[in-house]
Amino acid sequence: MFEILDFDANFKAYHKKWMELNKGRFKTFEEMEEAMPEVYMRWLNSPAAFLGGKTPGSFFDEYTSAPELVKWMRLYDAENVPVPDQLLDRISDLGKESVKPLIFTAKNPDHPDSLRMLALSLLKEVDAGDEPWEMCLDLVLRRSESDELADMAAELMQPLCARHADELLMELDGANEYAKETLLDLLSNLGGDERILGALLQQFESDKTRTALYASLLGKYQDARALPQLQKALSWQEINYLDYLEIRSAIEALGGECGVEREFAGDPYYETLKGQN
Repeated sequence: MFEILDFDANFKAYHKKWMELNKGRFKTFEEMEEAMPEVYMRWLNSPAAFLGGKTPGSFFDEYTSAPELVKWMRLYDAENVPVPDQLLDRISDLGKESVKPLIFTAKNPDHPDSLRMLALSLLKEVDAGDEPWEMCLDLVLRRSESDELADMAAELMQPLCARHADELLMELDGANEYAKETLLDLLSNLGGDERILGALLQQFESDKTRTALYASLLGKYQDARALPQLQKALSWQEINYLDYLEIRSAIEALGGECGVEREFAGDPYYETLKGQN
């Protein structure tokens, strides 16, 4: 076990040989490309010398230890060899047994972000339940402005948020600006909670650098009690054209009327749209 076998390189060689043998059958390159799914399926189900006569599609089926398979995935990554899709499929097929080793991989900051992202994406595929919650929340709370790990963690958290709303609300006060944005985005998917509406309105009023974002979240939250503050914001002098559009869109989503027309001559976004029209 743990032999690093390059499935991608083998398929490329198989594909190249197939093209050389079959190039006369096709009039165009596009026709040849259309045959690729069939070629790939044939490769998956053909005994391969590099696998000792086993087929690529069934090679990992005999392995039943999720921790060992996830370790194998890490070893592939460490050797800079593409992780075979068949290995990833086998990890996913083992379901709950794969959850703990995948969390172990995803939460380790010593692992490359690409490997951690791969582990998070597999956690989305298995029935992980609440187990990844604490790890995902920690990733979100530590997030930077552009943070793919935190974005993926938030995707994992989304279906669990209704059970953890109190915890998310408690984390708002100490969260950095980027984490707060993510937490409120998650909370805005939940309805009927005065605390969430209050937090969204407070952030909308206080963070003038993200007016458009928080206006859109208020529109998504679907509570008409946000209308007075949204309508008042249409007259804020510091808003730009994009802010204005998002505020107006949120008002309309909540069943209100805009009632305030503004001029934004000189605003880069306004001028770009005007030029396109």
